[in-house]
Amino acid sequence: MTAPRPPWRAYGALAASMALVGSYVALSKPLVAAMPVFLLAWLRYLIGAAAMAHWVRRPPQAVPLSRRTHALLFLQGLLGNFLFSICMLYGVSLTTASAAGVIMAAIPAVVALQSALFLRERLDGRSLAAIALAATGIGLFSLGKDPAGSMPTAAAGTWLGLPLSLWGNALVLAAVGCEAAYVVIGKRLTGDVGPKRIAALINLWGLALMTPLGVWAAWRYDWGAMTAPLWALLVFYGLAASVWTVWLWMTGLRHVSAARAGVFTVMLPVSATAIGVLVMGERLSGPQWLAFALALLGLVVATMPVRSVTRTTDPSAG
Repeated sequence: MTAPRPPWRAYGALAASMALVGSYVALSKPLVAAMPVFLLAWLRYLIGAAAMAHWVRRPPQAVPLSRRTHALLFLQGLLGNFLFSICMLYGVSLTTASAAGVIMAAIPAVVALQSALFLRERLDGRSLAAIALAATGIGLFSLGKDPAGSMPTAAAGTWLGLPLSLWGNALVLAAVGCEAAYVVIGKRLTGDVGPKRIAALINLWGLALMTPLGVWAAWRYDWGAMTAPLWALLVFYGLAASVWTVWLWMTGLRHVSAARAGVFTVMLPVSATAIGVLVMGERLSGPQWLAFALALLGLVVATMPVRSVTRTTDPSAG
């Protein structure tokens, strides 16, 4: 019996999607410094809507979308785009970056848990090992960062009797749940809708949800602060965040289980750090390189071909 060939193109699309996310997160720091978060998010959705207008229409051979599919698309936009961005941005502002990194390392495990609960996917030993390696590697990397360096510290003060840092950790954990839901819901959608149309429709929901906040931020913004390089970076950010990454992720997710696809989220911090080292002159310590090696080993374990054992039924054998 011949073992099924591993979907290398799907693996490549998943890895490229998360690597691109990490890259634009690192490169968008000047945009975050130049404009309010809500305005940046709104402009991202506007750019994506303009670029994907021709992807919204239903292909001639496709069946009309059901109410259930429309509901899933709304949840995908609400959880994976809108709430994830808000929880992550405000969560990181209240807690330390290292604590946020450790919590974000749980994404592969939370994806696996949600896929088992909602998609009834079975987790084999290799998937569990890959998830453990990915989470351990990113967790060790975050713990190994220098607390005395330029890392942001947790916000001081309390709210409702609890430290703001605790609220920040809770928001980051909520973002982890949103990201995991994005993967699981996306797996459900890929069976009914093409990757390009999913990307376009999710972006439209994100645009609808963000427009009130974006218009309010745009009304108060000094547009003279935007230079030509920032406008170019904004266009790249909008296309990468709304178009390319979603299309690549949904393309790969059609051929890979949600739990195994979740392992590829390790490419986000890996690529973000690579940009920091190669472009921004940052340095990594020996333990941090080891941590990334563990994270990448998780990808190797997740994508290794499975050897099948052929049993003979010939009575003369043996």
